[in-house]
Amino acid sequence: MKITRHLPKEEIKALPPFAALGLAQITLVRDDAALAAAIDALQGHAVLGFDTESRPTFHKGQQPTGPHLVQLASADHAWLFPLGEGPMPAPLAQLLSRPGLTLAGFDLSSDRAHLKNRFGVTDLNLLDLGNLFQCEDKRLTIGAVQAVAQLFGQYFRKSKKQSTSNWSLRELSDAQQLYAANDAWVAWRVWRALQPA
Repeated sequence: MKITRHLPKEEIKALPPFAALGLAQITLVRDDAALAAAIDALQGHAVLGFDTESRPTFHKGQQPTGPHLVQLASADHAWLFPLGEGPMPAPLAQLLSRPGLTLAGFDLSSDRAHLKNRFGVTDLNLLDLGNLFQCEDKRLTIGAVQAVAQLFGQYFRKSKKQSTSNWSLRELSDAQQLYAANDAWVAWRVWRALQPA
């Protein structure tokens, strides 16, 4: 476990920018052919960066209906699986629960609960990367922005506008694709950086 000082926001924002994935390294899985190709490309991996996105709720008492998007990433590519309001494709559900596959991400308790509640997907081997850090101040937790600053000395900028955008759309904007893909890819990068040399 890495014991660390929690860096202030102002200190992080002064760091050089994190070099994120570009659109050429992102696949938006739109149809059955793209789904089959994505599953084939992902089958051989033991660890994938992982995240989900849900359409935000804006009214008190409104229940979330997500996740509406699943993101997976390898060393140099990310795949986005829009689910909209429909079912999860069986090949994706089977991949997520494949024995021997670790899904690495940040703050995954809600992702696990939402995948179980909406799709009945339960056999997930999730690795919450925040648990691999320990702050000097035990009340604080480590998220993606903090982890990138700690490990790489760089600023991983996350857009509040994109985080609260409509993730239930089947056609995502370029900005949404970049945001979602890099959330998963950063998780893979952090996982890799924490492995013994």
